[in-house]
Amino acid sequence: MAVRKLVRITRGMPASDGAGVKLTRMLGTPQLRTLDPFLMLDHFHSDNPGDYLAGFPPHPHRGFETVTYMVAGRMRHKDNKGHEGVIEPGGVQWMTAAGGIVHSEMPEQEDGLLSGFQLWINLPKAEKMKPAGYQEFDEAEIPADVRDGVEAKIVTGRTSTGVEGPVTGITVEPLYAELRMAPNAVFEEPVSDEKTAFAAVHSGDVEIAGQRLDAGMLGVFGEGRTVRITAGAHGARVMLAAGKPIGEPIVWAGPFVMTTEGEVRQAMMDYQQGRF
Repeated sequence: MAVRKLVRITRGMPASDGAGVKLTRMLGTPQLRTLDPFLMLDHFHSDNPGDYLAGFPPHPHRGFETVTYMVAGRMRHKDNKGHEGVIEPGGVQWMTAAGGIVHSEMPEQEDGLLSGFQLWINLPKAEKMKPAGYQEFDEAEIPADVRDGVEAKIVTGRTSTGVEGPVTGITVEPLYAELRMAPNAVFEEPVSDEKTAFAAVHSGDVEIAGQRLDAGMLGVFGEGRTVRITAGAHGARVMLAAGKPIGEPIVWAGPFVMTTEGEVRQAMMDYQQGRF
């Protein structure tokens, strides 16, 4: 099957969010605004407490899903729906903000390395106002598709070997996985170009269809039926994502992602009036 080449390569840009958390924005930048159905990908990675201790105090969301995947460190989530928990290394929280939620994400540590990703995934118009929900799993609950030199932790989706991630019921039928690759290891998996797909490098470097991606870089896959990723001489850790495009208008204002300006104004009013 035809291997998908890269049609776009970008390097993440330094950014700050929450109460001043320093991070690298890999998707949602002027160079790469969106990749339907994906809206944003932030990579936080620092062993300097001053970069992350302020965290992300209470803030609202409506109209999409946030996926937090921890690589190192611990992050506490708390919200106005009565939910609270800690995400630890290798764990994930898949939060469907949908009709509205107010939550906070604060480091559960005062020093050491804090590292991970937050991915924003759009919801179709028909689902934007449904009740908020969660799917949370620790590392032990996320299965690994183990191949020669590769441990692929499958958060959602089903691989060709039959390994299926625990997150289910997502309309865009995503594949989301962390690839832990030994030096020169190869990961090959059928991923049809019916799905938007990208690879984001956490550490090390990889080669995809003759093009190299270093840490902090994101590559967008083009046409074809298969993705093939080869780790460099020192190995790599890579986030691989794929999902069906929604194909609807995106009207984005800060923490609200809707399909019309009127819906965004309504979201602002609902939040201000305490209806989240």
